[in-house]
Amino acid sequence: MKTSTEIDVPTMVAATVAGEDIHCGDYLALLNIICEVPSYLWDTCQTLLPAQEVVRLRLIPSDAGVPLKVFAVCLPFVYAKDTSGDVKTLDLRRQQVVRLNLDCAKEVWDELKRAKKRN
Repeated sequence: MKTSTEIDVPTMVAATVAGEDIHCGDYLALLNIICEVPSYLWDTCQTLLPAQEVVRLRLIPSDAGVPLKVFAVCLPFVYAKDTSGDVKTLDLRRQQVVRLNLDCAKEVWDELKRAKKRN
């Protein structure tokens, strides 16, 4: 018995990007948000860390993967719009972004715009 599997949909991967490689017209998405809190806010960390020590947490935002289109860059800030035209300010010191595959980003962008018009 011979079995064959054919996949005609290519896999696309979002790539992490450094701030200096971001350009106007790029499609980005949030990957992680870094939250910093003082160690004294932790329950039992006082014995492990000095009170002035900062604890960094890496969080996955609820809107991770949503495409944003860059219209201006002034590092460490990136200014982008979402599909409804709302302006987002991304601080690359606190947020990690990925560059989306152009074809995939445009397809998702258009679909999100159509979905907003239907609602």
